[in-house]
Amino acid sequence: MTDKPSYFGMLNAIANAERQGYEYLNAWCERATDPDVKATFTTVATREHEHSLAFAKRIDELGFELEVGDVLDFTKQMEIVTSDCSDYEKADALGLFERKVDTGERDIFAGLFDDQTIDIQTGALLGRYIAEERDSGRMIVACAQALKARHGGGRESSDRLDVLDQKVDAVCSAVERLTELVTSQVPSKNGKRKAKATT
Repeated sequence: MTDKPSYFGMLNAIANAERQGYEYLNAWCERATDPDVKATFTTVATREHEHSLAFAKRIDELGFELEVGDVLDFTKQMEIVTSDCSDYEKADALGLFERKVDTGERDIFAGLFDDQTIDIQTGALLGRYIAEERDSGRMIVACAQALKARHGGGRESSDRLDVLDQKVDAVCSAVERLTELVTSQVPSKNGKRKAKATT
């Protein structure tokens, strides 16, 4: 048997991570009630599944076997997405509202081509994988922002609305007191001031 290529570990890790990603995202899809969340994560989960199979296939084509294992810890995420919480609450708990498309930092895929011994077929597979992963990231961010907007912008907006409600209540109360005061001072037809009504 030929020696394993230097990039075997990378291919094996991607195949396993994508399988785990699919399991996690598919678990959310099965419980999603928001149609946009369901549609977005169905697309992304399908990509994750295909990536896992494609990299396992490439390992086989190179003459080796996939070494199955969990390379990521999705325990917390799985607990969140399989809970009875709403899609909004799940996205909030997972920190999706804080995610950005362009952070200005080097992304995790940038170094995948550092190994200059990667063959053409594997390179083509990696190129498609990277492009789809980056697009999936953009889809998730857009979905999360739309979900947040539909819920009034999240907790900060809710807090601002609560403060605004309190201020409106205070103004209404002041107007009522002022109206009562003015009414009690209005002269009657006989020239005498009306007595303030007592309850």
